Amino acid sequence: MSVLEGIQLELSIVLGSTQIPIRQALKMSRGAMIPLDRDHDAPTQVFVNDECVAEGRILVKDDVMSLEITRIVRRDT
Repeated sequence: MSVLEGIQLELSIVLGSTQIPIRQALKMSRGAMIPLDRDHDAPTQVFVNDECVAEGRILVKDDVMSLEITRIVRRDT
């Protein structure tokens, strides 16, 4: 077993964001559309432990959604 297998991390894939009133969120039903602050062709961001580490694009084939990494974000040292 690899020494890295037991390390926990938080991974987030961010398509975009928005702010809506709670009353609007409570009225939403299945299939509701939520407008985001990005175009559909804007890069999707990948965060590890709240730090952006990569960008990519969402791919959909049949019922499977995946993320293709297109750029690794370099940290300034």
